[in-house]
Amino acid sequence: RKIDEEKLKIKNEEFLKAKSETKVEIEELKKLVDKKQEENEQLQKLKVTLFEKEQQIKEIKSNTELELQKKVYEMKEQVGQEMRVKIEEEQSVKQKEQEQKIEQQKKLIEEMKRKMEQGSMQTQGEVQELELESILQQQFPFDQIEEVKKGVKGADCIQTVINEFQQTCGRIIFESKNTIDFKQEWIEKLKIDMRAQGSDIAVLVTKTMPKEMRRFGFKDGVMICNFHEVKSVVSILRHQLISVNQALATQENKGEKMNMLYDYLTGKEFKMQIEAIAEGFISMKQGLDTERRAMEKQWKEREKQIEKVLLNTTHLYGSIKGIAGNAVANISSLELNNSIE
Repeated sequence: RKIDEEKLKIKNEEFLKAKSETKVEIEELKKLVDKKQEENEQLQKLKVTLFEKEQQIKEIKSNTELELQKKVYEMKEQVGQEMRVKIEEEQSVKQKEQEQKIEQQKKLIEEMKRKMEQGSMQTQGEVQELELESILQQQFPFDQIEEVKKGVKGADCIQTVINEFQQTCGRIIFESKNTIDFKQEWIEKLKIDMRAQGSDIAVLVTKTMPKEMRRFGFKDGVMICNFHEVKSVVSILRHQLISVNQALATQENKGEKMNMLYDYLTGKEFKMQIEAIAEGFISMKQGLDTERRAMEKQWKEREKQIEKVLLNTTHLYGSIKGIAGNAVANISSLELNNSIE
Protein backbone atom coordinates (compact mmCIF):
# COMPACT_ATOMS: atom_id res chain seq x y z
CA ARG A 1 0.00 0.00 0.00
CA LYS A 2 2.78 2.31 0.89
CA ILE A 3 4.44 1.45 -2.37
CA ASP A 4 1.26 2.20 -4.27
CA GLU A 5 0.81 5.45 -2.42
CA GLU A 6 4.42 6.32 -3.11
CA LYS A 7 3.92 5.50 -6.79
CA LEU A 8 0.77 7.62 -6.89
CA LYS A 9 2.59 10.46 -5.22
CA ILE A 10 5.46 10.21 -7.63
CA LYS A 11 3.00 10.21 -10.58
CA ASN A 12 1.20 13.25 -9.18
CA GLU A 13 4.48 15.05 -8.71
CA GLU A 14 5.57 14.14 -12.23
CA PHE A 15 2.19 15.22 -13.60
CA LEU A 16 2.38 18.54 -11.81
CA LYS A 17 5.93 18.98 -12.95
CA ALA A 18 5.01 18.14 -16.58
CA LYS A 19 1.97 20.40 -16.36
CA SER A 20 4.13 23.20 -15.07
CA GLU A 21 6.72 22.63 -17.79
CA THR A 22 4.00 22.45 -20.42
CA LYS A 23 2.48 25.68 -19.19
CA VAL A 24 5.88 27.34 -19.44
CA GLU A 25 6.34 26.06 -22.99
CA ILE A 26 2.84 27.22 -23.93
CA GLU A 27 3.63 30.67 -22.53
CA GLU A 28 6.85 30.76 -24.50
CA LEU A 29 5.08 29.61 -27.68
CA LYS A 30 2.39 32.20 -27.16
CA LYS A 31 5.01 34.88 -26.77
CA LEU A 32 6.73 33.60 -29.92
CA VAL A 33 3.42 33.62 -31.83
CA ASP A 34 2.67 37.14 -30.64
CA LYS A 35 6.11 38.22 -31.73
CA LYS A 36 5.70 36.57 -35.14
CA GLN A 37 2.27 38.14 -35.50
CA GLU A 38 3.70 41.55 -34.71
CA GLU A 39 6.49 40.96 -37.21
CA ASN A 40 3.92 39.93 -39.84
CA GLU A 41 1.91 43.05 -39.20
CA GLN A 42 5.02 45.16 -39.61
CA LEU A 43 5.87 43.21 -42.78
CA GLN A 44 2.39 43.81 -44.17
CA LYS A 45 2.68 47.49 -43.39
CA LEU A 46 6.05 47.53 -45.12
CA LYS A 47 4.55 45.77 -48.14
CA VAL A 48 1.74 48.28 -48.30
CA THR A 49 4.26 51.09 -48.09
CA LEU A 50 6.38 49.53 -50.82
CA PHE A 51 3.31 49.03 -53.02
CA GLU A 52 2.35 52.65 -52.55
CA LYS A 53 5.89 53.73 -53.42
CA GLU A 54 5.86 51.55 -56.55
CA GLN A 55 2.53 53.03 -57.63
CA GLN A 56 3.89 56.51 -57.09
CA ILE A 57 7.00 55.67 -59.12
CA LYS A 58 4.86 54.18 -61.92
CA GLU A 59 2.62 57.21 -61.93
CA ILE A 60 5.60 59.55 -62.05
CA LYS A 61 7.17 57.47 -64.80
CA SER A 62 3.90 57.38 -66.77
CA ASN A 63 3.44 61.11 -66.42
CA THR A 64 7.04 61.66 -67.49
CA GLU A 65 6.61 59.43 -70.56
CA LEU A 66 3.36 61.15 -71.49
CA GLU A 67 4.98 64.53 -71.17
CA LEU A 68 7.94 63.36 -73.18
CA GLN A 69 5.69 61.85 -75.86
CA LYS A 70 3.68 65.04 -75.95
CA LYS A 71 6.82 67.11 -76.46
CA VAL A 72 8.09 64.67 -79.14
CA TYR A 73 4.70 64.76 -80.87
CA GLU A 74 4.66 68.55 -80.78
CA MET A 75 8.18 68.65 -82.22
CA LYS A 76 7.20 66.15 -84.92
CA GLU A 77 4.09 68.17 -85.73
CA GLN A 78 6.14 71.30 -86.03
CA VAL A 79 8.81 69.63 -88.15
CA GLY A 80 6.12 67.76 -90.12
CA GLN A 81 4.26 70.96 -90.84
CA GLU A 82 7.42 72.61 -92.09
CA MET A 83 8.28 69.53 -94.15
CA ARG A 84 4.74 69.32 -95.54
CA VAL A 85 4.86 72.93 -96.61
CA LYS A 86 8.23 72.37 -98.23
CA ILE A 87 7.12 69.12 -99.88
CA GLU A 88 3.89 70.68 -101.10
CA GLU A 89 5.84 73.53 -102.66
CA GLU A 90 8.23 71.07 -104.32
CA GLN A 91 5.32 68.88 -105.43
CA SER A 92 3.52 71.89 -106.86
CA VAL A 93 6.58 72.82 -108.90
CA LYS A 94 7.09 69.22 -110.01
CA GLN A 95 3.40 68.85 -110.88
CA LYS A 96 3.51 71.96 -113.03
CA GLU A 97 6.65 70.66 -114.75
CA GLN A 98 4.99 67.26 -115.20
CA GLU A 99 1.83 68.82 -116.61
CA GLN A 100 3.92 70.83 -119.02
CA LYS A 101 5.81 67.69 -120.08
CA ILE A 102 2.54 65.75 -120.45
CA GLU A 103 1.10 68.51 -122.59
CA GLN A 104 4.21 68.46 -124.78
CA GLN A 105 4.02 64.65 -124.99
CA LYS A 106 0.33 64.83 -125.96
CA LYS A 107 1.13 67.24 -128.77
CA LEU A 108 4.02 65.02 -129.87
CA ILE A 109 1.83 61.89 -129.72
CA GLU A 110 -0.94 63.57 -131.70
CA GLU A 111 1.58 64.67 -134.32
CA MET A 112 3.12 61.18 -134.47
CA LYS A 113 -0.34 59.59 -134.61
CA ARG A 114 -1.32 61.86 -137.49
CA LYS A 115 1.88 61.01 -139.35
CA MET A 116 1.43 57.30 -138.60
CA GLU A 117 -2.15 57.38 -139.88
CA GLN A 118 -0.98 59.07 -143.04
CA GLY A 119 1.86 56.59 -143.35
CA SER A 120 -0.48 53.69 -142.54
CA MET A 121 -2.99 54.72 -145.20
CA GLN A 122 -0.19 55.14 -147.71
CA THR A 123 1.34 51.79 -146.72
CA GLN A 124 -2.01 50.00 -146.96
CA GLY A 125 -2.53 51.50 -150.38
CA GLU A 126 0.92 50.40 -151.53
CA VAL A 127 0.33 46.89 -150.15
CA GLN A 128 -2.97 46.65 -152.03
CA GLU A 129 -1.28 47.85 -155.22
CA LEU A 130 1.41 45.16 -154.88
CA GLU A 131 -1.21 42.53 -154.10
CA LEU A 132 -3.22 43.56 -157.16
CA GLU A 133 -0.15 43.30 -159.38
CA SER A 134 0.67 39.88 -157.89
CA ILE A 135 -2.87 38.61 -158.53
CA LEU A 136 -2.82 39.81 -162.15
CA GLN A 137 0.61 38.27 -162.79
CA GLN A 138 -0.42 34.92 -161.32
CA GLN A 139 -3.83 34.86 -163.00
CA PHE A 140 -2.59 36.02 -166.43
CA PRO A 141 1.05 34.96 -166.74
CA PHE A 142 1.19 35.66 -170.52
CA ASP A 143 0.04 39.28 -170.17
CA GLN A 144 2.34 42.17 -169.47
CA ILE A 145 1.73 43.84 -166.08
CA GLU A 146 3.42 47.25 -165.78
CA GLU A 147 3.68 49.19 -162.56
CA VAL A 148 3.14 52.93 -162.80
CA LYS A 149 6.01 54.53 -160.90
CA LYS A 150 5.36 56.80 -157.94
CA GLY A 151 5.03 60.45 -158.86
CA VAL A 152 3.98 59.61 -162.44
CA LYS A 153 0.37 60.27 -163.42
CA GLY A 154 -1.44 57.23 -164.74
CA ALA A 155 -3.16 55.11 -162.06
CA ASP A 156 -1.42 52.17 -160.32
CA CYS A 157 -0.73 49.56 -162.99
CA ILE A 158 -1.51 48.70 -166.62
CA GLN A 159 -2.26 45.25 -168.03
CA THR A 160 -1.43 44.63 -171.67
CA VAL A 161 -3.62 41.74 -172.87
CA ILE A 162 -1.78 39.24 -175.13
CA ASN A 163 -3.53 36.33 -176.83
CA GLU A 164 -2.22 32.84 -177.60
CA PHE A 165 -0.64 34.14 -180.83
CA GLN A 166 1.41 36.70 -178.85
CA GLN A 167 -0.69 39.51 -180.30
CA THR A 168 -1.52 42.60 -178.23
CA CYS A 169 -5.27 42.80 -177.91
CA GLY A 170 -5.70 45.84 -175.69
CA ARG A 171 -4.79 47.53 -172.41
CA ILE A 172 -6.56 47.68 -169.06
CA ILE A 173 -5.67 50.40 -166.59
CA PHE A 174 -6.15 49.82 -162.85
CA GLU A 175 -6.57 52.16 -159.89
CA SER A 176 -6.86 50.75 -156.33
CA LYS A 177 -8.35 52.55 -153.33
CA ASN A 178 -8.35 51.39 -149.70
CA THR A 179 -10.43 54.02 -147.91
CA ILE A 180 -13.74 54.00 -146.02
CA ASP A 181 -15.36 56.64 -148.27
CA PHE A 182 -15.97 56.48 -152.00
CA LYS A 183 -15.22 59.67 -153.95
CA GLN A 184 -16.73 60.53 -157.33
CA GLU A 185 -13.57 62.32 -158.51
CA TRP A 186 -11.75 58.98 -158.63
CA ILE A 187 -13.79 58.04 -161.68
CA GLU A 188 -13.01 61.27 -163.55
CA LYS A 189 -9.31 61.03 -162.73
CA LEU A 190 -9.16 57.40 -163.87
CA LYS A 191 -10.87 58.30 -167.17
CA ILE A 192 -8.27 61.04 -167.73
CA ASP A 193 -5.46 58.56 -166.93
CA MET A 194 -7.07 56.00 -169.29
CA ARG A 195 -7.03 58.45 -172.19
CA ALA A 196 -3.51 59.59 -171.34
CA GLN A 197 -2.19 56.02 -171.29
CA GLY A 198 -4.16 54.94 -174.35
CA SER A 199 -5.95 52.18 -172.47
CA ASP A 200 -9.12 50.50 -173.68
CA ILE A 201 -10.79 49.80 -170.32
CA ALA A 202 -10.44 51.38 -166.88
CA VAL A 203 -10.99 49.33 -163.69
CA LEU A 204 -11.36 50.91 -160.25
CA VAL A 205 -10.68 48.40 -157.44
CA THR A 206 -12.06 49.88 -154.24
CA LYS A 207 -12.65 48.73 -150.66
CA THR A 208 -15.84 50.83 -150.44
CA MET A 209 -18.35 50.65 -153.28
CA PRO A 210 -20.58 53.59 -154.30
CA LYS A 211 -23.83 53.82 -152.35
CA GLU A 212 -25.97 52.88 -155.37
CA MET A 213 -23.83 49.79 -156.20
CA ARG A 214 -23.74 46.58 -154.17
CA ARG A 215 -21.70 44.57 -156.67
CA PHE A 216 -19.34 45.30 -159.56
CA GLY A 217 -20.54 47.18 -162.59
CA PHE A 218 -19.91 50.10 -164.94
CA LYS A 219 -20.34 53.64 -163.67
CA ASP A 220 -19.72 56.58 -166.01
CA GLY A 221 -17.66 54.38 -168.34
CA VAL A 222 -15.44 52.87 -165.60
CA MET A 223 -15.69 49.30 -164.28
CA ILE A 224 -15.90 49.37 -160.45
CA CYS A 225 -15.38 46.24 -158.32
CA ASN A 226 -14.01 45.21 -154.96
CA PHE A 227 -10.80 43.32 -154.31
CA HIS A 228 -12.46 39.87 -154.20
CA GLU A 229 -14.18 40.37 -157.57
CA VAL A 230 -11.19 41.61 -159.52
CA LYS A 231 -10.14 38.17 -160.82
CA SER A 232 -13.56 37.41 -162.27
CA VAL A 233 -14.05 40.90 -163.68
CA VAL A 234 -10.64 41.03 -165.37
CA SER A 235 -11.13 37.54 -166.82
CA ILE A 236 -14.33 38.65 -168.57
CA LEU A 237 -12.86 41.98 -169.72
CA ARG A 238 -9.77 40.26 -171.04
CA HIS A 239 -11.89 37.74 -172.94
CA GLN A 240 -13.90 40.53 -174.52
CA LEU A 241 -10.77 42.42 -175.56
CA ILE A 242 -9.40 39.30 -177.24
CA SER A 243 -12.74 38.74 -179.01
CA VAL A 244 -12.83 42.34 -180.20
CA ASN A 245 -9.27 42.07 -181.42
CA GLN A 246 -10.15 38.99 -183.45
CA ALA A 247 -13.12 40.81 -184.94
CA LEU A 248 -10.98 43.80 -185.83
CA ALA A 249 -8.37 41.50 -187.36
CA THR A 250 -10.93 39.99 -189.75
CA GLN A 251 -12.42 43.44 -190.47
CA GLU A 252 -15.83 41.85 -190.68
CA ASN A 253 -18.75 43.94 -189.56
CA LYS A 254 -16.40 46.10 -187.56
CA GLY A 255 -18.87 48.75 -186.50
CA GLU A 256 -21.61 46.26 -185.80
CA LYS A 257 -19.37 44.09 -183.61
CA MET A 258 -18.14 47.11 -181.65
CA ASN A 259 -21.74 48.01 -180.94
CA MET A 260 -22.45 44.40 -180.01
CA LEU A 261 -19.44 44.42 -177.67
CA TYR A 262 -20.58 47.62 -175.99
CA ASP A 263 -24.13 46.30 -175.67
CA TYR A 264 -22.79 43.07 -174.22
CA LEU A 265 -20.53 44.77 -171.68
CA THR A 266 -23.34 47.02 -170.50
CA GLY A 267 -26.04 44.34 -170.63
CA LYS A 268 -27.47 41.98 -168.02
CA GLU A 269 -25.89 38.82 -169.46
CA PHE A 270 -22.35 40.08 -168.89
CA LYS A 271 -23.22 41.21 -165.38
CA MET A 272 -24.88 37.87 -164.54
CA GLN A 273 -21.83 35.95 -165.78
CA ILE A 274 -19.48 38.08 -163.66
CA GLU A 275 -21.79 37.71 -160.66
CA ALA A 276 -21.84 33.92 -161.07
CA ILE A 277 -18.04 33.77 -161.19
CA ALA A 278 -17.68 36.15 -158.26
CA GLU A 279 -20.24 34.23 -156.20
CA GLY A 280 -18.30 31.03 -156.86
CA PHE A 281 -15.09 32.60 -155.59
CA ILE A 282 -16.86 34.12 -152.59
CA SER A 283 -18.56 30.81 -151.73
CA MET A 284 -15.25 28.97 -151.93
CA LYS A 285 -13.61 31.56 -149.68
CA GLN A 286 -16.45 31.37 -147.13
CA GLY A 287 -16.22 27.57 -147.10
CA LEU A 288 -12.47 27.77 -146.56
CA ASP A 289 -12.92 30.24 -143.69
CA THR A 290 -15.59 28.00 -142.10
CA GLU A 291 -13.30 24.95 -142.31
CA ARG A 292 -10.44 26.93 -140.81
CA ARG A 293 -12.55 28.10 -137.87
CA ALA A 294 -13.86 24.55 -137.27
CA MET A 295 -10.35 23.08 -137.29
CA GLU A 296 -9.07 25.81 -134.98
CA LYS A 297 -11.94 25.06 -132.57
CA GLN A 298 -11.13 21.33 -132.61
CA TRP A 299 -7.43 22.04 -132.07
CA LYS A 300 -8.23 24.30 -129.12
CA GLU A 301 -10.56 21.71 -127.55
CA ARG A 302 -7.95 18.95 -127.95
CA GLU A 303 -5.27 21.20 -126.49
CA LYS A 304 -7.42 21.85 -123.40
CA GLN A 305 -8.18 18.12 -123.05
CA ILE A 306 -4.48 17.22 -123.27
CA GLU A 307 -3.62 19.89 -120.69
CA LYS A 308 -6.32 18.49 -118.37
CA VAL A 309 -5.02 14.90 -118.72
CA LEU A 310 -1.41 16.01 -118.11
CA LEU A 311 -2.45 18.04 -115.05
CA ASN A 312 -4.40 15.13 -113.54
CA THR A 313 -1.52 12.74 -114.29
CA THR A 314 0.91 15.10 -112.58
CA HIS A 315 -1.35 15.35 -109.51
CA LEU A 316 -1.67 11.54 -109.34
CA TYR A 317 2.10 11.06 -109.71
CA GLY A 318 2.76 13.69 -107.02
CA SER A 319 0.31 12.07 -104.60
CA ILE A 320 1.83 8.59 -105.05
CA LYS A 321 5.34 10.02 -104.83
CA GLY A 322 4.46 11.81 -101.59
CA ILE A 323 3.15 8.56 -100.06
CA ALA A 324 5.70 6.04 -101.36
CA GLY A 325 8.71 8.34 -101.58
CA ASN A 326 11.78 7.01 -103.42
CA ALA A 327 10.14 3.61 -103.77
CA VAL A 328 8.42 4.98 -106.86
CA ALA A 329 10.68 5.41 -109.87
CA ASN A 330 11.16 8.98 -111.12
CA ILE A 331 9.37 10.03 -114.30
CA SER A 332 11.62 12.68 -115.83
CA SER A 333 8.86 14.30 -117.89
CA LEU A 334 6.85 14.94 -114.71
CA GLU A 335 9.74 16.13 -112.52
CA LEU A 336 10.24 19.81 -111.68
CA ASN A 337 13.73 20.04 -113.18
CA ASN A 338 12.50 18.75 -116.53
CA SER A 339 9.55 21.18 -116.48
CA ILE A 340 11.89 24.09 -115.77
CA GLU A 341 14.22 23.06 -118.60
